Amino acid sequence: MTYTSSARQPEPETRSTWTRGTEQPLDGPESSAANNSNVGPIAAAQIARQGVSRHADTSLLPFEASAKGKRSTPTAGKVRADVLRLLGCVRIATVRQMAQVITKEEADGRSYVRRAMKELAELGLAETNGKNDKHQIWNLTVAGQKALAEGSELPPRPKAGTGAKVVRAGFAPHAVAVTDMILAYTDTVLSGSRECLTDWQVEVNHAIRETGLSFNTDAVLALPTKTSEVRLFELGYGTTSQARLAKEVWDYERYAGHRVWEGARGTIGGTYPFGQRHRYTRSKTFPRLHVVLAGRAEHLLDNRLQALTADVQGITIAVWANTLPRLQRGEPWYEIGVDDPHRRRDRYSEAVGR
Repeated sequence: MTYTSSARQPEPETRSTWTRGTEQPLDGPESSAANNSNVGPIAAAQIARQGVSRHADTSLLPFEASAKGKRSTPTAGKVRADVLRLLGCVRIATVRQMAQVITKEEADGRSYVRRAMKELAELGLAETNGKNDKHQIWNLTVAGQKALAEGSELPPRPKAGTGAKVVRAGFAPHAVAVTDMILAYTDTVLSGSRECLTDWQVEVNHAIRETGLSFNTDAVLALPTKTSEVRLFELGYGTTSQARLAKEVWDYERYAGHRVWEGARGTIGGTYPFGQRHRYTRSKTFPRLHVVLAGRAEHLLDNRLQALTADVQGITIAVWANTLPRLQRGEPWYEIGVDDPHRRRDRYSEAVGR
């Protein structure tokens, strides 16, 4: 099957427009696909699979099969623990989404999850505050977040919201789509590796006090490569205007381009990228940004993808884009931005020395 797109194809000399990228191996470089001679165009059914972390957490594996080939019945405690871990990472999820993680037999999984959520609600650890279409949306309570932290299952995040206000305010579709994006990336790029689900974090703030720049990244995956310790994900939902979406992408370049002065008084000193010095200290390059478009009909998402490509032309960070339906089908990403630290340094003024 040949992949075709409704968007325009790239000009031969343009490197950062509509170049198909492939996910690099887990231990491979985070370099641009356009700069890698071993990476070429790929078809729809072809997408490189990521390996799993060598320090894998097996807490979210599907139910094991018995010797007779039937899936074993999970214990109630295991299901409760699994959904607590998942909600602690993605913040908001429906029963359908949680069942997708716990077991691939979705019909059976839903019944287990419904029972577990009822028990967690009775314990005061989880609650539901609304629906997405016909599906109830669940989130942890503050007590549920504390239970995860006290059990050393996930690092404590004192300022992290439970997601209840988002649902009650009517903004749940975006948050549910973020969870769909995480699950789709896990299934199609990470080969369904449930161990990596606890490496996700949502609504991660990036801020530079000196410039007033502040924005929240929809999702961050802590799965290192040789050059970067995380992967950044931004979900452009249908209610977000095209201009605002483009600004959000450019904010990442502004963050990557900011440099800080370091050096003892009386010495020459030097400047360093703010993000690599104070945030992603084990990264050699600024993490790749993945932009996923959702919340509209698929042909409209294709149009938005084409428009976004034009809006960010010339950006100096690595940006890969896709639509949620294509991601769920395992189709390739489009590379619409190439990491170029030298050009980025020329674009942003140097920090003032002491």
